[in-house]
Amino acid sequence: MQFGVFSVGDVTMDPTTGRTPTEHERVKAMVTIALKAEEVGLDVFATGEHHNPPFVPSSPTTMLGYIAARTERLVLSTATTLITTNDPVKIAEDFAMLQHLADGRVDLMLGRGNTGPVYPWFGQDIRQGIPLAVENYALLHKLWREDVVDWEGRFRTPLQGFTSTPRPLDGVPPFVWHGSIRSPEIAEQAAYYGDGFFANNIFWPKEHFVRLISLYRQRYAHYGHGTPEQAIVGLGGQVFMRKNSQDAVREFRPYFDNAPVYGHGPSLEDFMAETPLTVGSPQQVIDRTLTFREHFGNYQRQLFLMDHAGLPLKTVLEQLDILGEEVVPVLRREFAKDRPAQVPDAPTHASLTAAATAAAATETSTTV
Repeated sequence: MQFGVFSVGDVTMDPTTGRTPTEHERVKAMVTIALKAEEVGLDVFATGEHHNPPFVPSSPTTMLGYIAARTERLVLSTATTLITTNDPVKIAEDFAMLQHLADGRVDLMLGRGNTGPVYPWFGQDIRQGIPLAVENYALLHKLWREDVVDWEGRFRTPLQGFTSTPRPLDGVPPFVWHGSIRSPEIAEQAAYYGDGFFANNIFWPKEHFVRLISLYRQRYAHYGHGTPEQAIVGLGGQVFMRKNSQDAVREFRPYFDNAPVYGHGPSLEDFMAETPLTVGSPQQVIDRTLTFREHFGNYQRQLFLMDHAGLPLKTVLEQLDILGEEVVPVLRREFAKDRPAQVPDAPTHASLTAAATAAAATETSTTV
């Protein structure tokens, strides 16, 4: 099982000091957080993609390429790659290039994002969001698996005899997660291709995501990729920790109360009761995270959001120390207990390459 952090890259005023970081400071902070994630033993760093203030990560592959050069083990991913407004050809080439630079330590999460105006900025119609996601991924999937592509669809100019470059490393495309917080169509898409499904369950009650993940698992089996238990599931989460839970609540409350997304809305206590947000001691975070398996079944990736709502970098780095030293080692041990042998590990370039090699050998032996 993989543990890591994801960042949406928001530039938000610290409500306790009134200071807002510059874009330069925020970009550099995200890099520092990624390096810290590897240092404390986490597995994954994922960045969002936004094209509007107050966010900075408009070019995820640029950032991840820089981080790749400064890390050795960390899997580099996205928290959203906008499959609806990015050209699938550009996604195919950018992430294949990143895959080569990072020696395979790359995957990506496709999504539609949560900023409606991004559609006209890139010449698209938000009313076509789902059809765009379906068609664009069909092309991306093809570009990574066929050396010469002929293509004609509704939303882009046709391709004739086109080869995207570079080709995926070792002939194995980056693993794809399809991210969604509300759309059964995306769960269906992930199941159809046998890809991963990432349910970013940070805003809605668990019952909603139980239905989405159950649908994905059932359809994954329907399409012949394995049993429902073998489907590849990722989850989001939000935490803030101090040794004493009262200190954590007191320190985090002003950030929660003024957060751009949920500030001036439900109380911190109500939000914690209705969503996976956990503000408390490391043990409380451990206990709450372990309940996810009870609700969603065995899963492969757990990412936490920790650098949002104006939290200063120093505080975020302290949180990562706690996560890496006190929380994740216990979660690894506890999640490994009673984990059925047929439940797969999180896909990596090495495991995908080995599976492709084995499949090719099997095909050769049956045709000889």
